[in-house]
Amino acid sequence: MFYVIYHFEVIPGKEGEFIEGWEGLTNLIYTHEGSYGSRLHKSSGNSYLAYAAWPSSSHFKEAGANLPPTAQGFRDKMRQSCIKITTEHELELVVDLLKDSIHTK
Repeated sequence: MFYVIYHFEVIPGKEGEFIEGWEGLTNLIYTHEGSYGSRLHKSSGNSYLAYAAWPSSSHFKEAGANLPPTAQGFRDKMRQSCIKITTEHELELVVDLLKDSIHTK
């Protein structure tokens, strides 16, 4: 599995528009490009981090050609609500110990 970590610095007051754009684009990428989805987290201030999961690095690098025209509107909404958008890391999974539930005795 392959993961990509993004950093978004959002313009104050534009958080709702950013999240709308991010959700819309992420759903289209999942539906049309074969990603495993993504999670968005709020950090400090107006900083957000997201990580997206892909079957492989080649799936990630080849993505984009299958998106419908509506994707551009979501992409524009995200860009217009951010000061900066960066791809921080591209990661190959080595060991996965993340669980879906808490183990109790």
